[in-house]
Amino acid sequence: MSLISNAFIIFVLAAVICYYLAPEKIRWGVLLIFSYIYYLAGGARYLVFILYSTIVVWIFGLIIDHLQTKNAPAKIQKRVVTLGVILGFLMLFIVKYIGFFTDILNSVCRLNIPGITILFPLGISFYTFMSIGYLLDVYWKKAKAEKNFFRFALFISFFPQLMQGPIGNYNRLAPQLITPHKFSWESITKGLSRILWGYAKKMIIADWAGIFADAIWDDPDRYNGIVLVGLVFYGIQLYADFSGGIDVVIGIANLFGIEMDENFNQPYLAKSMADFWKRWHITLGEWMMNYVFYPITLSSWMTKFSSWSRKTFGKKMGRIVPIALADFIVFFLVGIWHGASWKYVVYGLLNGGIIAFSELMGGTYRNWKKALHISGKEKWYGIFQIIRTYIIVNLRWFYDRSDTLTEGNYLVKQAFTHFDLSQIFDIAAGRGGTDYVPQALLIIAIGCIVMVTVGILKERGVKLSEKLHTLPIPVAAAINIALFLLIGIMGSTSAPKGFIYAQF
Repeated sequence: MSLISNAFIIFVLAAVICYYLAPEKIRWGVLLIFSYIYYLAGGARYLVFILYSTIVVWIFGLIIDHLQTKNAPAKIQKRVVTLGVILGFLMLFIVKYIGFFTDILNSVCRLNIPGITILFPLGISFYTFMSIGYLLDVYWKKAKAEKNFFRFALFISFFPQLMQGPIGNYNRLAPQLITPHKFSWESITKGLSRILWGYAKKMIIADWAGIFADAIWDDPDRYNGIVLVGLVFYGIQLYADFSGGIDVVIGIANLFGIEMDENFNQPYLAKSMADFWKRWHITLGEWMMNYVFYPITLSSWMTKFSSWSRKTFGKKMGRIVPIALADFIVFFLVGIWHGASWKYVVYGLLNGGIIAFSELMGGTYRNWKKALHISGKEKWYGIFQIIRTYIIVNLRWFYDRSDTLTEGNYLVKQAFTHFDLSQIFDIAAGRGGTDYVPQALLIIAIGCIVMVTVGILKERGVKLSEKLHTLPIPVAAAINIALFLLIGIMGSTSAPKGFIYAQF
């Protein structure tokens, strides 16, 4: 059930009505029922996947809690949580990665093991990470084990987040799901405005930009002169699509009085790659930081490596090298999370390599700035940092957008050996064809200006969404109606597409 389908809108409306009509004590149960109805709508055969993750992690959470209550030896607790994590990831590995690793094994060992093809269940990457995060929090005593299976099932299956996140934290999300929220016009208005803003970003900006990006990537030999332009269009498409989808998801949660974690914070205003990843897909970054980066840096083997590093590279550099290595590992996993393909491995290693290199070169950069009399507080220098980071971010999209690593390498070559901007006017822009290209480009430009302006204001502490909620209901309703009509007038006329991150 796509987030942009009429069926989904009717489904959400029914869920909201049933939630507020139900007695307060069972409202969380209404959310659970609707969440499983939503999941079943994607295919009843996929029910086994989400039930597996829910049951396995719930049981292991109770076992760990019992062992901690009985003061069981730390080694036993560690073995149990390790087994729980392995079993928790097992289904995701089978579904998403076993074919990839089978191909590697066949290639390296010259075998002919037949591949396994399993249709990808809805939201498995998101709810697997959520469940593992919960299990580790119970083990580290950051969260209490949930005794009620059905309440835990709601945390894993809450339907708005299943499609594309955000990756919810148990301590922040679970209590809100259980709390019986009362009907509030403020929550409804807040949710509707956020939903419409998300749909506007998706259907006006992302879908129009996607027409040009898709045309160039689908026929790179024909449009080889504007590959770099296609890269910019894809960057616009991906951000407006993903952040727009998150806006819709958060807005739907708001309708129930629930506040989900933000997943974006003006990423294209970042001043470094490390800053970018603190602003882009924030919940994935936080998950990797809490459950991968910190455990690695605090592990016994990293302690030994740090000691060796200080002896080998000196005290100052010896502190930086282990952190750079941990960053490299984290972003390798980020790449793999996006998909089982060599292009995602390269994508992750590029990110990790850039950030690790920046860590290692930190002292050199400071010396350069000192020699050039740059304090770092200059306005022009901040703008330079934003532009520099934006260029680096866009260049990575070669491997994110391409279907294969080979195609990505080919397009990199084409981008820097050809340039013919006039080719953009040969692309059919929706139902209007090539004649509509100027209008389509104008719509994208206006949409980007609005999106960037809103982002800059938010960066400066001006939150337009909060101001909207303080307006009288008729005024807020009029603004939302105008935005709804604008989507219909300026929305892409090409065949509608689902959200890009729904595939994860």
